[in-house]
Amino acid sequence: MTEVYSTQKLIEILERERQACLKGERLNLTATPFIGNSVIDRWLKPEGVQKFAAYQDFKLTIHRYQQQHQVSGILWRHIVLKGRTLCYPQVDDRLLALPEDIETLKTAKSSILSFWKEAMAEMDLYLSVNSGKDYQPIVSEEALAIGDRTEWANLWKWEKAEFLEVVLQLGWGQPHEAAYRRGSLASGSEYVHGVNSGQQPIG
Repeated sequence: MTEVYSTQKLIEILERERQACLKGERLNLTATPFIGNSVIDRWLKPEGVQKFAAYQDFKLTIHRYQQQHQVSGILWRHIVLKGRTLCYPQVDDRLLALPEDIETLKTAKSSILSFWKEAMAEMDLYLSVNSGKDYQPIVSEEALAIGDRTEWANLWKWEKAEFLEVVLQLGWGQPHEAAYRRGSLASGSEYVHGVNSGQQPIG
């Protein structure tokens, strides 16, 4: 019987392939950045595009493998905030979320939002706007209202010395597409940043 690769093994395979592409060991020679303008095209270097395209092609192959063998894209994460711990599902951003994975994310959303709301007490909240270039002050009730319109939630934090930033991602559709397609009909995300009072988001 042929071994089916695990979620973790697929991540390791993808990372090795990414490194190989970055080193130029893998190229998609059909990929070209040229736009047909000779003045601009002479400054464009195809190798970077060929490396990127080779990795994207391989990633699509892994996604097809996941679907064929029903390999989940979910890893279980732990986050500790103000002495409280949450264990929650997160789809690795290189992998595809199977339909069952999306259902798992939907089920976990309420516990993530409840944990987030308690942890954000007395913290300043900002909604990421203008493609992440600006931040707009927001209150938790407004963030939770956004959550009502989205399918799933994700959390991560940056913490050092006197600084803490907690990012709540409220998304819909495929998680690996949602980070890059803000406002897309199929996949997208809104981001709410929580920081200690008087501080500003950096992420």
